[in-house]
Amino acid sequence: MSLDPRLVMSSVIFGLSIGGIYFLLAIGLSLCFGLMRIISLDQLLYYSIGAFVTYSVGVATGQFWLGVAAGAAAGGLASLAVERLIFRRIYARDPTFSMITSFGLLFGGIGIIKFVWGVVPRPVEVPTLAQFDVLGTQIPVYRLIIVGIAVVVYALIWAFLHRTIVGKAIRAAIENVEHVEGLGINVGRLFTLTFVIAGALSGLAGGVYAPLILVDPMMGLEMLAFVFMVVIIGGLGSIKGTAISALIIGQVVSLGSLIYAPAAQMAPFVIMLAILLIRPTGLFGVALTRR
Repeated sequence: MSLDPRLVMSSVIFGLSIGGIYFLLAIGLSLCFGLMRIISLDQLLYYSIGAFVTYSVGVATGQFWLGVAAGAAAGGLASLAVERLIFRRIYARDPTFSMITSFGLLFGGIGIIKFVWGVVPRPVEVPTLAQFDVLGTQIPVYRLIIVGIAVVVYALIWAFLHRTIVGKAIRAAIENVEHVEGLGINVGRLFTLTFVIAGALSGLAGGVYAPLILVDPMMGLEMLAFVFMVVIIGGLGSIKGTAISALIIGQVVSLGSLIYAPAAQMAPFVIMLAILLIRPTGLFGVALTRR
């Protein structure tokens, strides 16, 4: 079977863009588990909130990028409220407890979204319909913008974690939180900061992805399996692993759909199982100690 090179190129760009969305969603979940040992499935709620706020602000002002900024801010504020009111009380509990709690928050949040915005899917206008020629293939510029946003976010997170005192403290706490506490650092504040950053990135993911889909209250649940795979394959707490894993899953889904659509949904699971058999901690993960 021969494939049209133009279709392959289009699929590669599609895979890069969806991989960028997976990265923005998964990096927060990865850092939350790596640092706080909580399974924060409520990140998918902030993703949905970011998309709906982007829609509402865009309709009210006609400014899509203002809507994206508002969506990211809304995700961060919602995550701050949840961390202060709920997760701060359960950090010492087993990770399974946090997973159940966050899953309940996700479903409760979906109910609130339905109450506020209704159940009818909403379209968000693409900010640009421009096309860019890549080797004879017309590629939507907006998909390239998504890839660029993911690259910039990766660079900023890397710089924050490696070049700032607070970021280095977060990295150290991922390895051993007791040692960081012994240095007199307020780990609780690190938890809060990490949680807010994660929520804001999830809201950003929802905002930038909104024009490519219909904004729907259940959109977070539709991303659950893929984001979870990205986190597990990449390794908990590793931004490099999360980025590489998101790239792999994005390309597998995109090119798999082009080659044989039914296998595209199963292939990521097969890859995840194969990697876990070889490296149980993921591509770049480290063995985690209990809190």
